[in-house]
Amino acid sequence: METNTTNETNTSDLASATSAATEHTGSCHCGAVRFAVRADLGAGASRCNCSICVRTGSTGGIVKPEAFTLLAGEDSLSFYEWGHKVSRRFFCKHCGIHCFGRGFLAEVGGDFVSVNYNCLENVELSELKVGYWDGRHNNWYGGLRDRPWPILTPAPLGPFDAVAAS
Repeated sequence: METNTTNETNTSDLASATSAATEHTGSCHCGAVRFAVRADLGAGASRCNCSICVRTGSTGGIVKPEAFTLLAGEDSLSFYEWGHKVSRRFFCKHCGIHCFGRGFLAEVGGDFVSVNYNCLENVELSELKVGYWDGRHNNWYGGLRDRPWPILTPAPLGPFDAVAAS
């Protein structure tokens, strides 16, 4: 059975996850950018099918800014933002690895840091429960589910979309 949750649930999960958070370190491939993050990896990770996430292959999680510390490499960072400029994605300008993003979105509790868990050291990603977002179709209220959303086929219309389409 597929599990869908709303953004409200995800926000409360983010708040409760901080009590089980542990310290992890991470870096880009060349090591120029290094960071520390307090995250509850037991709460799982997420992936998205939007154009940037598919291309970067990021598996990650969201933490509050106070749970993230850039240890080295601020001068080695470059960033990319687009669209509504909700988030800036930071990349190492030497090796090109996307390490984290920073932004503000009310639906996730305001200011946030999105961490690319692929950059964490000594973490077995295959053991993390992964939830999937449908960013490709701007279907954020569809919530997380336990299998990837389709990329080429738009998500089915929800009750509010059906009314607007008629």
